[in-house]
Amino acid sequence: MKHNYKPLLLLCLTFLTVGAMFTMNDILLPTVMEYFKLNYTEATLIQVSFYITYIIFPIPIAWMIHRYGYKISLIAALVTSAVGCLLFMPAQSYHSYAIILLAIFILSTGITILNVAANPFTTLLGDPEGAHIRINFVQSFSRIGYAVTPVIAASLIYDTSGSGEIRFYFPYMLIGIAIFVIAALIYLSKVPAMKAEKEDVFSVGGMLKQSRRYPHLLYGVIAMFFYVGAEASTAGFFIPYLTTELGYDMQAAVKYLTLYYVFAAVMGLIVAVWLLKYIQAHKLVGIFGIGMIAAYLIAIFFDTGYNEYVLASLGLGLSIMFPTLFSLAIENTGEFAGRGSALLNFAIVGGAVFAPLQGMIADSHSVALSYVVPCFCFVVITIYALFFTEVPLMERKKKRLEAGYAEYPS
Repeated sequence: MKHNYKPLLLLCLTFLTVGAMFTMNDILLPTVMEYFKLNYTEATLIQVSFYITYIIFPIPIAWMIHRYGYKISLIAALVTSAVGCLLFMPAQSYHSYAIILLAIFILSTGITILNVAANPFTTLLGDPEGAHIRINFVQSFSRIGYAVTPVIAASLIYDTSGSGEIRFYFPYMLIGIAIFVIAALIYLSKVPAMKAEKEDVFSVGGMLKQSRRYPHLLYGVIAMFFYVGAEASTAGFFIPYLTTELGYDMQAAVKYLTLYYVFAAVMGLIVAVWLLKYIQAHKLVGIFGIGMIAAYLIAIFFDTGYNEYVLASLGLGLSIMFPTLFSLAIENTGEFAGRGSALLNFAIVGGAVFAPLQGMIADSHSVALSYVVPCFCFVVITIYALFFTEVPLMERKKKRLEAGYAEYPS
């Protein structure tokens, strides 16, 4: 299999910063609860601000990619995210939770552009049969960003001199500077512009109508909605689970969050370079999904004495989900992949839906019980993987035709 390595390297650096920005939500949620004296439901407005962009911008972003190509779109994404990161400085200066939510909304807009543009772009950077591997490999760098961010960010936010000062703007400032540098490298590089499908008219209605040709894509949108809700809920309440249910302090809890992301990074690389060569992608998601459901149930209902490790082990399963679900959904969609990506990114708004539900359960009952939310999400994901991805759908369609039944509606 052939891969275009130079553009892939720049995308790896890009996703490294994306991973850092995603992980900052998990540190920021308990930090703002302490800083602004919020309850769990109020604090999950962070997740709402972060994920709501995915219901607003995918269609305009798909148009931008259609009009200007992938390179310009990637640069616009990085600059937007960097501006959002730098807004945390006035948020700290004015002691404003509203500015924090605005900053998160802006940086998430940049990440939305990246997710719409970078994933289908990655599938085009080599042979089609290597698409699953390339997406998992590039996305594994976001997992590396996840793994190195918690401890570093916590040490930057909390003053170790004993003054008790909370500087939540500081890690965001450093991330913003790094993103500007990467944007400059992409601008100066020879990354191919590559545009999405060329059509005379960009039509939202036309895009939705065309998507009906790919039922596995439409089912994939539903699965992605539940997956992102599960990921936001799992990571966002990780530190509160350890501090309220298991009695850890913030610094100790951050170490287990780091372990969670280390597991995710290592497993992501193993899947990218090895497992997907031997196990079909939909079966792998199904196997990992069943394991995730079991781990959630243990964390909710049992005190094993090792629950911190059970929670950290969830990173093993989460590591493969986004890139593999994404590639399963846009598999064999050809030039429609860019617009399929836009539809999939609508589904990422699940993070804005499920995290507040979990916050309400945490406020009214307990953080442990609130993990029923991501557990249910993975029940849906596992059903999708085993029965509604392209291969199972085609096998069922073939059996129906052999039995003399009509085809599934397209």
